[in-house]
Amino acid sequence: MTKARASLPVRLAKGFAMFWWDFLIGETPELFVAALGIVGLVALLRIVWQLNEWALIALPLLCVLALALSVYRARTLLRKK
Repeated sequence: MTKARASLPVRLAKGFAMFWWDFLIGETPELFVAALGIVGLVALLRIVWQLNEWALIALPLLCVLALALSVYRARTLLRKK
């Protein structure tokens, strides 16, 4: 029994989706989720509550915090091996 090959548009769409999944999520999905959360929070601070100064301060601090937590998580996973 032979497997039917998908049509060209289906293969292109699947390849496009797989590229973006690997590019955005890759090996660290927590950074993708953190980035979405940070952008959402900064948008709320800036647009909804009109706290521009807080948004300006929160953006780099939250980015550094997310990266530090990701590095900490990776280090603890490596030590367990």
